Amino acid sequence: MNMTHYMSLLAENQPWNLIIFMAIPVIMAETLTITEFFIIFNRTKSGGLRTLNKVVGIFDGFYFTGIFIYLLFNAVIPLTKTGGWHTWVDVVAVGFYLSGVLFLLPIALMELGIIFRKKTDNEKMKIHFILVGGFLVVAHIAMIFGMVDPSIINDMSNMKMDM
Repeated sequence: MNMTHYMSLLAENQPWNLIIFMAIPVIMAETLTITEFFIIFNRTKSGGLRTLNKVVGIFDGFYFTGIFIYLLFNAVIPLTKTGGWHTWVDVVAVGFYLSGVLFLLPIALMELGIIFRKKTDNEKMKIHFILVGGFLVVAHIAMIFGMVDPSIINDMSNMKMDM
């Protein structure tokens, strides 16, 4: 079966690529989501749960930025230069996966007080929730398109399978 580069990345070097590129960022995002619900419901401004949320937000934001930079230079640019993409489905899967940086990095920067400094606590809480939700949406779109067999879109007989 033909695979998108998204799926082949996760399938190679088992279990390390799966842990590095999927498990860690998604588990951290799910931790953010769960703690976010409790924080919003209880209007929590301090305490252990808020601290966990903050630490996970900072870690995941910078961790995923590292993934973004690594994959940009080691996958996206080389695939684009060589025409190695496995149809538009492949581009959508990888593109949506990498767009997660647009949601996770601002969380880290907000938690560090670099951006949104003048926002109220309620405004920050709303922004934080929107960013977490945005990451979950793009991550799931990436997963869905990443699981599509690109050959159903186009004959891939002339395309390389190496990542």
